[in-house]
Amino acid sequence: MTYIKTIDIDDAEGIVKTEYDKGIRRSGRVYNILKIMSRSPAALKESMRLYLAIMHGESELSRAQREMIATVVSQVNHCKY
Repeated sequence: MTYIKTIDIDDAEGIVKTEYDKGIRRSGRVYNILKIMSRSPAALKESMRLYLAIMHGESELSRAQREMIATVVSQVNHCKY
């Protein structure tokens, strides 16, 4: 298994702390996908901006439909996340 050094919640500063705090407000925790991106704060911030636009922005699809599409794509890709 690959090991990626991440920034711990207690050690987060700047953009990483801001994004971790937002994650905690959204779901009560910081998911590993955020921690993995912590070594590149700009990428973390922009990927979260993209995710929120896709999943929560205006769309003809409901939030449930978007989640279903994400689930099917993850299953097809054998993604456990």
